[in-house]
Amino acid sequence: MTTYGDDVLGRARVTDNADLRAYYDKLARLDAGALWTVANRIEPWFPQPESVPVKWGYRELRPLVLEALRLVSGDDAGRRVVALYNPRRRDIAATVGLLYSGLQVMGPGESMTAHRHRAAALRFVLEGTGAWTVVDGQKLRVGPRDFAITPNWTWHEHGNEGDDGPVIWQDGLDIPLVNALDAGFYEVHPDLRQEQEGITNSSLHVYGAGQLRPFGDPWRRNHSPLLAYPWEPTYEALLNAAKATDGSPYDGVIMEYSNPLTGGSVMPTMSAHMQLLRPGEATLAHRQVGSKIYTAAKGSGHSVVAGARVDWTEGDIFCVPSWAWHEHANASRSDDACLFSFNDFPVMRALGFFREEAYPDHGGHQPVA
Repeated sequence: MTTYGDDVLGRARVTDNADLRAYYDKLARLDAGALWTVANRIEPWFPQPESVPVKWGYRELRPLVLEALRLVSGDDAGRRVVALYNPRRRDIAATVGLLYSGLQVMGPGESMTAHRHRAAALRFVLEGTGAWTVVDGQKLRVGPRDFAITPNWTWHEHGNEGDDGPVIWQDGLDIPLVNALDAGFYEVHPDLRQEQEGITNSSLHVYGAGQLRPFGDPWRRNHSPLLAYPWEPTYEALLNAAKATDGSPYDGVIMEYSNPLTGGSVMPTMSAHMQLLRPGEATLAHRQVGSKIYTAAKGSGHSVVAGARVDWTEGDIFCVPSWAWHEHANASRSDDACLFSFNDFPVMRALGFFREEAYPDHGGHQPVA
């Protein structure tokens, strides 16, 4: 005997028997089925993500990322990337939820050919000083802790023009989302390389002032016209905000990388944040509908995700599945710590799915398993 669901009004609670099993077999032969047998699973009381919390230690991964330089060329690989898979979502190449992330490495003097795809992409530089990317003709130079975007269907290529070592940056894409919607396209540039338009970092020169915007600007695309967000002004903004505000009890002093023309997220499907935890600061726990991927940008500390402690230091990456309780703490009593993160909140908000809750018990902190 199998009972579908629990004995709660409005939920399926049908007891299995031989006649029903025969009926289900008849439906299956017609590629049909009885909704009540799966209703409680596909319409849960609250989000039940397949993804689980995972941490990827940079100290362990870095030697393997560098080993790829010797084993495969960038041209042969297309993009030499070590992908970060959630153990429950390897089937869709997801890091958490419908987000993907990986570590890309480029040797000195190396460059990748231009291409474009329907998936949107972002980059967060972990190490190396010669990184560059060209997005729709605009060349950007980026360094450690810099953040850059490659909006969907924009031509882009990238490389390392330095001579003092490799560049490693973190990729973030919405590939699993695009594939779930059967919307994927991919093209290689007909000339393999783009012609640079204007001066290097032109979007930063035009749109990077923050409090100023070009008067009468004709920009009408649905992503930020600012394509690179350097670390130095980002960190300075966090420090200045910390002088004037206590920040969020759940995230410390946190700021979103934004479209300077609209104040909205940098791209329609992904947003990104940088948050500062003061020395010794420990936040309260909360949860949100939406998946998040964190990278330790500065300092060290720990987070508690779904009741499990995750210790992190610079370069480490960890994920928070949708609706999982999470909180953060800075391990240092004398220096601040910073966490970079990106998420799918713009999708959740656009669809009316976003929701947030504070942890109600134990003074706002989770018990740690």
